[in-house]
Amino acid sequence: MSNRDSMQRYHENRAKMLAGGGVKRVEAQHKKGKLTARERLDLLLDKGSFVEQQPYITVRATEFGLANKKFLGDGVVSGTGKVNGQQIFLFSQDFTILGGSLGEMHAERIVEAQGLALKNGCPFVQINDSGGARIQEGTLSLNGYAKIFRANTLASGVVPQFSVILGPCAGGAVYSPAITDFILMVDGISNMYITGPDVIRVVTGEEISHDELGGAATHASISGNAHFRFTDEKSCLQFLRKLLSYLPANNLEMPPVVDGKDGPDRETPELEELLPEDPRRPYDIREFIAAICDRGSFLEVHADYAPNVVVGFARLHGRTVGIFANQPKFYAAALDINSSDKAARFIRFCDCFNVPIISLVDVPGFLPGVAQEHGGIIRHGAKMLYAIAEATVPKISLIIRKAYGGAFIAMSSKALGYDRTLALPTAEVAVMGAEGAVNIIYRKEVAAADDPEAMRQQKIDEFREQVMNPFIAAGYGLVDDVIEPKYARIELIRSLEMNIRKREDRPSKKHGNIPL
Repeated sequence: MSNRDSMQRYHENRAKMLAGGGVKRVEAQHKKGKLTARERLDLLLDKGSFVEQQPYITVRATEFGLANKKFLGDGVVSGTGKVNGQQIFLFSQDFTILGGSLGEMHAERIVEAQGLALKNGCPFVQINDSGGARIQEGTLSLNGYAKIFRANTLASGVVPQFSVILGPCAGGAVYSPAITDFILMVDGISNMYITGPDVIRVVTGEEISHDELGGAATHASISGNAHFRFTDEKSCLQFLRKLLSYLPANNLEMPPVVDGKDGPDRETPELEELLPEDPRRPYDIREFIAAICDRGSFLEVHADYAPNVVVGFARLHGRTVGIFANQPKFYAAALDINSSDKAARFIRFCDCFNVPIISLVDVPGFLPGVAQEHGGIIRHGAKMLYAIAEATVPKISLIIRKAYGGAFIAMSSKALGYDRTLALPTAEVAVMGAEGAVNIIYRKEVAAADDPEAMRQQKIDEFREQVMNPFIAAGYGLVDDVIEPKYARIELIRSLEMNIRKREDRPSKKHGNIPL
């Protein structure tokens, strides 16, 4: 074959590979409001940075007509590229080729990219748009999924992993995203479920749409499977670029430090106005977070799920931190099953990737009720306690108002491992609220008084003063300092800087047994 013929063959094969499933299937993808696999890569990656790996792979199976359905790349685009100059590895499934279904060679491309991400210590991004296992390839497809799940698991806690669901993701395919650190979904496009509406209708008789069963809104607010929800693919992928800028490439590196315009000496007098005079009145903890963090830096995680706890990434004087805060607007900020799971997962991610944790505390305790007890609040609450105790990153707590009982321990106890615990003058630290404590301790005395209500109020006031005020805890060394609200940001930055070089070892073991 002449050089000219070789070059012609090269150009023909390259054109076929870049064409995906062909013009008609690409048009069908666009009509659904979806981008193609390569268009998605163009949005996510720095221009011209993509290097493709194994683009000419084709299916090996020949049964059930697959011999006539050989597409170069086998329905997935994989390789490496850069996001804001940071190297990542990734794949993007191509729904225009056999519905993005996963077969043997399709899986091999994905596993190759996963292995390179792990060996090079780079974040891994998977863009899912697939009809699921390629039925014609039988157990080869299932074997491919197993390889992917194992690679996800081995990379967990070593490199950050992100799943972007931009189409269907059904059956066994959902378990790979579930193992990764963060799942991003788009309204009207993304779907995740083990069994679809048709199977559910046959098995249980229930009628439900694809979107109601496994759409972005469902997973962002009800199941908690999705961490972020967007209105379109572009905003989703642009957000992922921003999120990556907060995180290190791997568990051996520190998060990047940026030069911010928001200086370390900015005071926060607005916090005095934010906190109501009545300690039972709610306020929005997001406003508190916005005040203390670098302006506009807060990226909330799981915003629509378990709203009584707010978690997310922010910056303090250019350093990435993980915010873990009670939200008085919901359930009076009491911790429940879902918020415990949400907090524990986020804390463990931060610990994996050297992100310091900032706890903002205003919590009356764990949520009471039969449903919570029977649902396992003990086990779920223990996850949060375990996560904090296990974490070796700098852990700083600021008690804003209430810090009662076991919730105080989880949110701010130095004995659990917090390196520095601060309190505002409005803080109340106790086993329980004054009213409940007086009802137990002084029940007989109040009942025998000439004016029971006056006596009860007197005892409540005495209990608050003698037990709950923050200087009592500070006197025991359980609170490191009591600070003015206007100095909250300044003191948190100083606390972070004094602990940023922290090193702490744990007993040697294979791994702990977190109460799942």
